[in-house]
Order: sequence, then C-alpha cells, then structure tokens
Amino acid sequence: MKVAFHVRPLLLLTMWVGLTPAITTSADDSASSSSEESWTTLFDGKTLEGWEKVGRDDSHWEVEDGVIKGTGRPSMLVNTSGPYKNFRYRCEVKINDGGNSGVYFRTTRKPGFMDGYEAQVDSTHTDPIRTGSLYGFCHVYPQLVKPDTWFTYEIEVKEDNWRGRDMLRIKITVDGNELYEYMDFEKTYGPGHFAFQQHDPGSVVHIRKAEVMPLAD
Repeated sequence: MKVAFHVRPLLLLTMWVGLTPAITTSADDSASSSSEESWTTLFDGKTLEGWEKVGRDDSHWEVEDGVIKGTGRPSMLVNTSGPYKNFRYRCEVKINDGGNSGVYFRTTRKPGFMDGYEAQVDSTHTDPIRTGSLYGFCHVYPQLVKPDTWFTYEIEVKEDNWRGRDMLRIKITVDGNELYEYMDFEKTYGPGHFAFQQHDPGSVVHIRKAEVMPLAD
C-alpha cells in the first residue's frame, strides 16, 4: 500500500524560497555540465512519431503549430522508446484553467492512470494536488504555476543506496526551482517509459518539448 507524504504548504514554500540561492547555483553548474552531456529529443515538433495513444477512442492527441495537444476522454500518450532506468527528463507543458494532466515516468507501455510515477499537472482543477506533486507520494498544494502558462518540468531519477538501503531518488524541479528530492525505499516502479495523461473532457494539455538524458547506473 502506498503511503502519501504530504508537504505542508507553508513548509514547502519556506523550503523553496529559502533554498533558491543554492538551487540557482546548482542549476548553473548543472547547465554547464549538461553541455557535455547529450539530451535525446522525444518529440520532433511536427508529428507523433515515437508516441502511441493508450485509452479511449474518443480521446484525442494531435500536433498543432509544433505543439502536442491532448483533449477528450481519458487516455495516455506513451513514448515508445525505452525502457529508461536512471535519467534526467524535461518537458515544457501547459494546462488550461480547470484542467488536469500528468507527466508519467517509469510507466508501462500500455499504462492506466495507476501505472508508474506521475508528476502532477494541475493549476486550478477540483483535485487540490497541484503541479509539482509526485502524485501519491509527495503532494504540493500551493499554486506554483498559473493556468494557461507554459512551464518546464525537470525530473531526475537515480537508483542509489542510502545507509545500506537500496532506494530510488526522485528530484522534482519546476521552472528551474528544485522543490524536493523524494526517496522511494520501496522502488515502487521499475525502469519504464514516459507518458502524458489526458485526464477528462474538461482538460486541455499542451506539450512543446520532451527530452531525456540517460544517466549511468
């Protein structure tokens, strides 16, 4: 059974604001080292090549003006490459007012909503768990991103050992601000794929970038 770790809004904001200088320096260092690494683009900006819809026929995924758009009934748009074990993954996403979506990682090739880790995409949906949350594990309740606003999600996943215990480190960053590092000692989901969620008919999600950098084991 999963146990959700809920972050108090005030504590989260204190941590976020208080750590901003250090995070900024770390981001600069990361950007410098990233120039020596290789990002693999998963969306070509023109087609859905390398992606597959899983779910209802009346859910729609299409490319308009260089942007992936998800509408209609529930489904998932799954990347067919992988599986990926340790990696950095980043995408640029926008959700409508009242909309709900998710950035999935370490998911299956034919996932449902409960398969794999989900970085929540939600600014004003009735579900109060907002963008920045690792759904079911670590929840963020303040609105960090306004609706209809592009933002960058960056997710770093690395299998590790902490005090003799195997675990999975998951770092969640929104618009360059590292929110937290979640340590999953259960290693709930194994190596897998990336996906985007179309949550419900009232949701419209847009994606204009998706890229991955595999990391060494």
